[in-house]
Amino acid sequence: MSPEEVVAVARSGRAVELDPAAVTRMQAARAVADRALGSSGPVYGLSTGVGVRKRAQVATDEQAAFNSRLILNHLVGQGEPAPEDAVRATLLVLANVLARGLTAAGPELAQRVVDALNERVHPTVRMLGSLGQADLAPMGDLAAGLLDADAPLEPGEGLALLNNNAFATGLASLAVADCERLLDASLVAGALDLEAFAANLSILDPAVARARPYAGLASSIADLRALLDGSALFGEGAARNLQDPLTFRCLPQVHGAARDALAFARVQLATELNAAQGNPLVDAETGRIFSVGNFDVLPLAAALDFLRIALAPVLTCANERMVKLLQAPLSGLPEGLSERAGSAEDSLSEYGPAGQALTAEARLLAQPVSFELVSSAHAEGIEDRMTMAPLAARRLAEMTVLGERIVAVELLVACQAIDLRGLELGTGTARAHALVRDRAPFKREADPIPSSLEPLRELVRSGALRDG
Repeated sequence: MSPEEVVAVARSGRAVELDPAAVTRMQAARAVADRALGSSGPVYGLSTGVGVRKRAQVATDEQAAFNSRLILNHLVGQGEPAPEDAVRATLLVLANVLARGLTAAGPELAQRVVDALNERVHPTVRMLGSLGQADLAPMGDLAAGLLDADAPLEPGEGLALLNNNAFATGLASLAVADCERLLDASLVAGALDLEAFAANLSILDPAVARARPYAGLASSIADLRALLDGSALFGEGAARNLQDPLTFRCLPQVHGAARDALAFARVQLATELNAAQGNPLVDAETGRIFSVGNFDVLPLAAALDFLRIALAPVLTCANERMVKLLQAPLSGLPEGLSERAGSAEDSLSEYGPAGQALTAEARLLAQPVSFELVSSAHAEGIEDRMTMAPLAARRLAEMTVLGERIVAVELLVACQAIDLRGLELGTGTARAHALVRDRAPFKREADPIPSSLEPLRELVRSGALRDG
C-alpha cells in the first residue's frame, strides 16, 4: 500500500477490498494462534494479560470477556475528535496491518474494518493520548466504535486491534502528502519572488547541480528553470545585483534539502505502511508466535522530525524574501509596494509583521519530539520508551497549515512587486501570476488590502500551482 492510496481512500472515498491472498495469510496466522493456545505454555496477549499483567492467566472461558474489557479499559483518549480523513486513514492502515497475516486477527475481523471504510462508518477517535509505542488510546476508541457491544472476538484479536501504530501512520500519510504539495507550491512562489526581486538567475545554472549532486538540488534547479523559461531575467544585464541576499540566492539549495528530507520520509512511511506493527508476532512460516518490539515506530517518528526541521528554513526564507520585497532600499520599488513612490499609505507593509508571526509559530513546531523520555515508573518500569509519533505527525500537519498561509502572503506580495516592476515573466511564472490575480487583484492606492487571503491559501492547497 502506498501513501497515495491512503490519501485516495481517506479523502476521496476510494473503495477497499481484501486481497484473497491476504485472507489466506490471516487464516494461516489464526491457525498458528489457535495451536499455540492449545499448548501448555503461556502466549502473551492470548492466554495471558498484557503489559504488567502478563503474569495473569486468561482461561479459555474468559477469553470473550477479556477481549471486551481489554478494549474498554483503553478508552483513555483525550482531546477533540480526529477529522474524518484521519479516521479513514487509520482504518485503512489497520486493515493493511491485519492483512499482512502477522497478528492473531482472522479475516473476519479485517473484513469488518474494510466494511466500515466502504460503508463510511467513522468511529469517534480522540486525538490525544498515544505516546507512539502502539497507539493504544486512539485504537481503543476506534475498536470500541467499530465493534458491536456483543461482537465476538477470537483470542488475541482485541490486542491486534489495539497494539499497532495505525493512527500515527495514518496521520503521517496525510501530513506528508500535504507537506509535499506545500513544498511544490512554495517553489512556485519562490520563482515569483525571483521575478519580483529582479534577481540574478546565475544561481540556476545547470553547472550548480553538476557540481553539488544532491537529488533535491538538481530537481529544484530544473523546476525553477522550467518555471522561469522565457523570463527577461535570463537576459544579459537584467539582474539588479551581482549577488542577491541568501534567501534568494540559496533558494534551490534550501528547497533541495527539504525535498531530500521529504524523499527520506516517504521511504520510511512506505515501509511502515506495509510493516508489522504489533506484539506478539505470528510467524506462519515457522508456526511460531512470540513477543517482539515492532510497535516501536521510531523510524517514522524520526523521519517526521527530520522533515519538519528541513521545512522550517523553507518557510523562514519565504517570509524573509517577502519582507525584503516590501522594503524600498532592497527591492528598488516603492515602500510597501505602493502604487506610487512617496505615498503615505501603508499598502502591503503590514503583511511583514503578519508573516513574521506565522513563521515564528511554524518554526516552533519543528522541535523534534522522537527523543522525548517517558517515566519508567509505569508498569513496573517495563514501558520505559516512547516515540511520540502521533505528535510528530500532528506537528507536521499544523506546520504545513501555517506554511500555506505564509506562502499565500508570499504570493500576494510577489505579484504586487511583479506588476510594479513590469518585466516579462517566464512561462510558468506568468501562469502562476495569472492564478494569483484571478483571486487577488493588484492593490491600488485607493483600494483596501484584501479582506482575507483564504482564496490564495486555497490556491496553495489545491495543487493548481504545481499542476501547471
